[in-house]
Parts: sequence; structure tokens; C-alpha cells
Amino acid sequence: MAFVSQAAGEHSVDLTIGRIDESGQRLLASASALSDEQLREPSLLPGWSRAHVLSHLTGNADGLRNLLIWAQTGVETPQYPSQEARDKQIEERASQPAEQIVAELSRSTKEFTAQARELSGEAWTAEVRAIRGPAHPGWYTLHRRLSEVEIHHVDLAAGYASADWPTWFVEAMLYDATGRLRGNAEAPSAVLTDSDTGRQFMLQPDPGSGEMPDLAITGPGHLLLAWLLGRNDGEELSSDPDGPLPSVPPY
Repeated sequence: MAFVSQAAGEHSVDLTIGRIDESGQRLLASASALSDEQLREPSLLPGWSRAHVLSHLTGNADGLRNLLIWAQTGVETPQYPSQEARDKQIEERASQPAEQIVAELSRSTKEFTAQARELSGEAWTAEVRAIRGPAHPGWYTLHRRLSEVEIHHVDLAAGYASADWPTWFVEAMLYDATGRLRGNAEAPSAVLTDSDTGRQFMLQPDPGSGEMPDLAITGPGHLLLAWLLGRNDGEELSSDPDGPLPSVPPY
């Protein structure tokens, strides 16, 4: 994964916390502009309203804060009591008035950042485990939160689009997304070229084959990323040979 290459040094941690704070403020600005009626409208996520997206992000901040507490104290503190409890809480929060939904999001955002700023050097390398996925060092929790906020901000369908993603986020996540698909037999084989930067990324379902992909896909980095994340159909990307883009497994 792209983020794994970033060590838990003081500079990198402080930089990431600052980026989380900036991303959170952008999200809160979008959320605060939505009325109760607009919050009940569909988001870009099937079956979820905008209220569901914001409620999920509130719970995500609280849950990832639990992992930071775990890293700091050494006492196992689960992200969520259970998957069922998580889902129930999202539904309950999503039914609240807009003012309350935004207030809860603001609270959880501030508390996550405050907790992150309390951690010591050793805590950043302590191993924690989310409700899904393998165990990881405490510092990786920051990158989990950052990607959640940026990706779901787009899912909110409230004026923030993939073109608004910061350049550093697009670059890091292109490495992350292609890395996750490496060795996945369901992934397409292709060379992706970011036309904004010239950087190339490889989709390799069978890395051991030694064969170069026959398909080349080119376009702005944010559109390549949106396609890989299932947030864009890729129609604005170009391919060689020409034709419909292949499907990508869910991120």
C-alpha cells in the first residue's frame, strides 16, 4: 500500500494530522450547507442518503479514535462493538435533524484530531486492528481516516468532486488502489498513465507472469482514481486499444 512507505516519524505524523484537519473542515463546510431536506436525498452510495454518509463518517471518527486509544494505552479498544452495532448507529444518527448530524460530525472530527495529537512516538508503532482487515501500526489509522473523509466527501454529492481531491491525495491513493489490486485475479491487466503528472501505475492480476499488460488507460489522475474506487464509470478516460473499460473489483 502506498501509505505504508511513510514512517511514523514526527514530521510525517504531524503532516498527516494537519491534512486530516483540513479535509475535515472542507467536509464540515459542505455538510453545514445542506438542509434537512437535502440530507434525506440520495448520496452516490446505493441505499444511503447524504445523512447516512455523514453519520457513517461520525461513527468512523469515533471508531478510529478507539484504535488510537488502543495504541496509546495498550488496552484493546475495539473500533466498534460489532458490525450490527455500527450499522444500527448509522441508521439512528441518520434520522436526526441536520443540525444534530452536523454537530455530531464536528464533535467526532475534533475528538479524533485531539486524540491523534496526544499520541507518543512508541504509540504510533503499536499494533491495532480494525473491525475488518489485517492488524496495522497505530500511525496507519491516520491514513484510514484521511481516505474515508476524502472519498466519502465525494459520495456526499454536495458539490465536492474527484477534481477537488488534493494532488497529494490522488497520487498516494493511486499507488494504494493499484497496490491493493495487485495479484487479484478479478482485476484487469493495464498500465494507467496520469496525464497530469506523467506517472504510471500498473494493474497486475498475475505479477509473476512477467507479461506487460496489453491495455493502456490514460487520463487525469483524479479520474483514474475515481474509476478504480468505483466512483466514476471511466467514460472520460482514453484506452488503447479503444473500447469499453474493464470492470474493477470493489475497493
